[in-house]
Amino acid sequence: MELSFTKMQGCANDYIYLDCRTAGVPENIAALSEKLSRRHFSIGADGIICICAPRTAGADAMMRIFNADGSEGRMCGNGIRCVAEWLYTHGVQKEQLAIDTLSGLKTVTRRGEGLWQVEMGAYSTLPADLPAVNMGGAPLVDVPLEVDDNLWRVTCINVGNPHCVTVVPDVDALRLEEIGPAFEHHANFPERINTEFVQVVDATHLKMRVWERGSGETWACGTGTCATVAAMTELGICPAGEDVHVQLRGGELTIRVLPGNELRMTGAAETVCEGTAEV
Repeated sequence: MELSFTKMQGCANDYIYLDCRTAGVPENIAALSEKLSRRHFSIGADGIICICAPRTAGADAMMRIFNADGSEGRMCGNGIRCVAEWLYTHGVQKEQLAIDTLSGLKTVTRRGEGLWQVEMGAYSTLPADLPAVNMGGAPLVDVPLEVDDNLWRVTCINVGNPHCVTVVPDVDALRLEEIGPAFEHHANFPERINTEFVQVVDATHLKMRVWERGSGETWACGTGTCATVAAMTELGICPAGEDVHVQLRGGELTIRVLPGNELRMTGAAETVCEGTAEV
């Protein structure tokens, strides 16, 4: 069977996009995501994103995310910008789009050619919202976490999916393939965790690398970048109400913390190619 797809990327966070608005999500989507995401052996991606019919009245579409290991994610910041760009270039030419996700309805606004701004919603540092266990009930800001016999200071943030943020002196020196899995599968995070390692350049400029649950190291993570700026704001390192520029391996995202712990993300979305695959 031939499967039509669009390959898109936001800051090199690349996914295979499927138009599922009429036919629905394929029954074998988990296996498809594992198969087609394999780099060097298939299309290659961080996973598959299905563009589905909306669930909310008046919305333009729904986004469902399937990681490279077949597991389903709740939200993807780079992915939702690409969904907006795909809709805009496939007949839904509106300057503002409403897109359903498993983390709620998100508003996405076009700010230029291939440039989109996303209202990401409010973040939480409470362990019950991640979820996190064995860490008490207080906000998880600058708390100790033992990982493979090493003690880290972490701030845990839910931005529609769970993140663990830690500051390091040099992100480029990290052997992320060794330490990332230990964070992801830590017993304190029963649903696994995304982990961001952050180097502070100054109050409004950060460098970050990310280990995503289900995908390993990716070159960017929109929700992870939001979580990082939220964590740095909680720590008093970055200012609320100002743009913070985060340099990722795949590009730059701009994040602002708004009143009420609301987050706004701005970044690019680009179509790489369109094609068909035998599945």
